[in-house]
Amino acid sequence: VFAYVCDNVCLFLGVPWCAPVKIKHGHVSCQTPRGERYKNVLGTRCKIRCKTGYEMHGSSEILCMASKQWSGNYACREVRCPKLAMPSNGGYKCSDGSYFNSRCQFFCSPGYTLRGDHSATCQSSRTWSGGNSVCVDVDPPVIKCPNIKEKTAEPGKLTAKVTWDTPEGKDTADGILTDVILEGKPSGSHFPEGNHKLSYTVFDRAENKATCRFNVRVRVRRCTPLSVPDNGWMKCDSAGDNYGATCEFRCLGGYELRGSAARVCQFNMEWSGLETSCAPMNINVGVRSAAALLDQFYEKRRVLIISAPSAANHYYRFQMTNLQHAQCGLDLRHVTVIELVGVYPAQIGRIRHRLIPPGLALQLRLLLQLSQNSFSMVLLDKQGVDKQRYTFPITAAEIFTTTDTFPLRTEEAILQKEAGQSC
Repeated sequence: VFAYVCDNVCLFLGVPWCAPVKIKHGHVSCQTPRGERYKNVLGTRCKIRCKTGYEMHGSSEILCMASKQWSGNYACREVRCPKLAMPSNGGYKCSDGSYFNSRCQFFCSPGYTLRGDHSATCQSSRTWSGGNSVCVDVDPPVIKCPNIKEKTAEPGKLTAKVTWDTPEGKDTADGILTDVILEGKPSGSHFPEGNHKLSYTVFDRAENKATCRFNVRVRVRRCTPLSVPDNGWMKCDSAGDNYGATCEFRCLGGYELRGSAARVCQFNMEWSGLETSCAPMNINVGVRSAAALLDQFYEKRRVLIISAPSAANHYYRFQMTNLQHAQCGLDLRHVTVIELVGVYPAQIGRIRHRLIPPGLALQLRLLLQLSQNSFSMVLLDKQGVDKQRYTFPITAAEIFTTTDTFPLRTEEAILQKEAGQSC
């Protein structure tokens, strides 16, 4: 009875009935039934509002009931946004996770560049202010070409084999390259003299590319070009003036070689041997024997020896008349004519305008077994070999045809044609 009386007295006196309403991160507004001073008397209605960034969990309006309990639970909890999507090849870092007002900064892995929003903030609406961010590979790969390659051609060569290690490109993003393209000759190729530009181009999976360039320089060591000697010709292999090239020299009929018959371009870019020239042959008719006279023609000239008993010999006169206009053809074929005319001791010999003493002329007839009583001829090659004998006159054309069959004559003819020498 006491409690009943007390409760009724307390009710009418407007005393607190329910526990005071306390709300964190929010505010409350209450209305009592009769405007009592206390905001937690029986029948009080309270409306709860959360601060910005917080949201209501429970009842937003509560009533103080006779059971001294409020009609519902209530709490203001911090707003939480959904988890941000992680950009491929990147990430983000937030100041306060996914809670209200948390600011998340996006970043990309090395080699990638951020496109889109650089940051996003969790808003009170439980949405992010940004987040459309992607990491893209825009950086080109890295490739380093070899240093300049210099090579000197080997002896007798005009090219050089050049090798290098193929450069390996590196992608700054995922490390994967799709193509490596070389512009120019590959390593191990033979390069001619000069400067050659080459390049390597690499592509990554995002089709970014990088190019590096380098040069290959090939040097050919060269000597000062040689000149063709007057009254002679020159034949060179390779380029004619490069290291290792050999130049060979020959002289025209009636001339003998002075200096070196062959010269080689050396590493120091100087020619070996002595300077070459072709000097008129100087036949010494003062030698003591026929063999010594013929030795002067060895490997230099062919010899046509004409023997007749007298200058009035019909065959001799016909033969000499026939050869009068053949001197160019004879010289072209390196043929020297020796005349032996008369009967010992009145016989004489002649090489063009030079006279051969009678004793030496006799020795020649004896050595070559030529009769002094009848007309005869003998044709010797450059080795002094008896190649053809005649007992009657022949035409210059026949002499030329026979001579052209001799050893070395084919090579001589080719060289003479290259040098532009003809009659």
